[in-house]
Amino acid sequence: MNALLEEARVALACLDLTSLNDGDDEASIERLCVKAQTPQGPVAAVCVWPRFVAQARAALPAAIRVAAVADFPDGELNLVRALRDIDTIAQAGGQEVDVVLPWRALQQGLVLEVAEFLAEVRHASRPLTLKVILESGELKEESLIRRASQLALSAGADFIKTSTGKTPVSATPEAATAMLDEIRRSGFTHAGFKASGGIRSVAQAAGYIEQTRQALGAGALNAQRLRFGASGLLDDILQVLGGGASQSQGSAY
Repeated sequence: MNALLEEARVALACLDLTSLNDGDDEASIERLCVKAQTPQGPVAAVCVWPRFVAQARAALPAAIRVAAVADFPDGELNLVRALRDIDTIAQAGGQEVDVVLPWRALQQGLVLEVAEFLAEVRHASRPLTLKVILESGELKEESLIRRASQLALSAGADFIKTSTGKTPVSATPEAATAMLDEIRRSGFTHAGFKASGGIRSVAQAAGYIEQTRQALGAGALNAQRLRFGASGLLDDILQVLGGGASQSQGSAY
């Protein structure tokens, strides 16, 4: 149980509490921001649609960052849209951008175009934290997941992220292995990993924490190098930290 408690503490400190539903409104974002300030401590960030950034920033203490999505969720090769989203986020006081890599374009072999897209996004988003969503469950092939990771890291991404959470396959241990290995190989000691989509229990999060520890070292188990994108994970974290049983005692694998 002590190990599970420690994993729960890491997961809480690294959690991007997320609401990206079609029906989100001011009331739901208000509830999200209240939930982010837990009795066990704050989450790392909240992640919302660009139009809710100003509301979230006003509602949260400085310790909790505000992230929002760009080119989301479809990840088309649409630079105009991505830059418009980024400008909205920055102007509203957001601190982090989660942008979807144009994964279909990468599948079609448009590597140069994807690289140019990412370079423009990185330029436009500075000095905000940039997380690039690879949509690994749609890329499927390890070689494409690795190529997407390389392109994002080379462009200056602060994090590479598995998924939007809007596709049938989201975060997987296999994708995490490839992505973490590319971070390690890159030599970029600031770059981090974000597991997102389908992570609902501390037991599941613990698998990705251990993978990160193995690939990047124990020093990477913080919000500067590791994030979880989830809407339901917080409930299980608080259950564990409050002395209750986790929703899932088994492995995520």
